[in-house]
Amino acid sequence: MAYLTQEALEALGFKKLGKNVKISDKASIYDHDRIEIDDNSRIDDFCVISGRVSIGKFCHISPQCLVAGGELGVFLADFCGLAYGVKVFSQSDDYSGATLVSSLVDKKYKNEFFSAVVLERHVIVGAGSIILPGVEVKEGGSIGAMTLVNKSTDPWGIYFGSPARRIKDRKKDMLELEKQFLQERNDDSVQ
Repeated sequence: MAYLTQEALEALGFKKLGKNVKISDKASIYDHDRIEIDDNSRIDDFCVISGRVSIGKFCHISPQCLVAGGELGVFLADFCGLAYGVKVFSQSDDYSGATLVSSLVDKKYKNEFFSAVVLERHVIVGAGSIILPGVEVKEGGSIGAMTLVNKSTDPWGIYFGSPARRIKDRKKDMLELEKQFLQERNDDSVQ
């Protein structure tokens, strides 16, 4: 995997670009001026990132992910991870048949739903999962592979299924590991 150089990243005109950011030269990034990426985060091959998006520190977006921030945005807090093929949407068409759909149709003929998506600290989303508009995955949330998340979650839960349901609690050991990790890195800026 080849990453864009620091000079190439700076030339793209991101709203915010942290230190040690890695973005694959095969990723498709749109609306750079609306995208914020904090320190030590990475976007891999064949990802599509567009609209208003904010990515915290130490976040990893694996190959083939889609993060569609649209107008209201998708927000990933520190230490979030999206596994292969995750899709995150902050807007959706009306599927009832009451209106027209398609990005090629004037808005007056549509009834789109717009609502921000928030992934709090230490959220991990499994391969092939989909997160719909308006969802907040609370701190420490774990979303199993192939899960459809259409409602907000509670903190420190493991969720799985279509639609997502909490199947058990998630351990909080990572909070102590985070402290050790940051202390070793002498990185007090993540708090």
